[in-house]
Amino acid sequence: MSDTSAPEAQKNKIRPNIIVRLIATGFFMGYSPLVPGTVGSIVGLIIYAIPGFEVPQILGTFICIFFLIGLYASDRMEAYAGKDPACVVIDEIVGMWITLLFVPKTLFIAACGFLLFRIFDITKLQPASYVERYRNGIGIMLDDVVAGLYANITLQLLLLIFPG
Repeated sequence: MSDTSAPEAQKNKIRPNIIVRLIATGFFMGYSPLVPGTVGSIVGLIIYAIPGFEVPQILGTFICIFFLIGLYASDRMEAYAGKDPACVVIDEIVGMWITLLFVPKTLFIAACGFLLFRIFDITKLQPASYVERYRNGIGIMLDDVVAGLYANITLQLLLLIFPG
């Protein structure tokens, strides 16, 4: 049995390449010293603001692609930096996009979606806290998928109750 210190163990891990870090950290915004998850959600909003991005076929395609890429990137980052590292925000970006799928693109709805997503992401209502336990990037990604679904359903219900 070897007596390896934590810094020594970190040195033996393979650092993810620049592309993996770029994707996993939301263009390096996940390295924000304050509230990286919120910053990642804002990155998702900024990308969503691109004209035409809200079209369900486009947004849905990006959600699927970045979910799959996010599985790989977050797995690599977790292998290097430990369980669910705060700098990984690709999950927040995808969760934010799920929140805004199939809703009208307005500033007010996007702001409401942002707040709802952050609330559901932070509170981790079941099954989000359960799926967060999974390893290999799936837990990192799935809890935000669940939060995005909760936020989207809540937005849809609010739009039904208050149409206009």
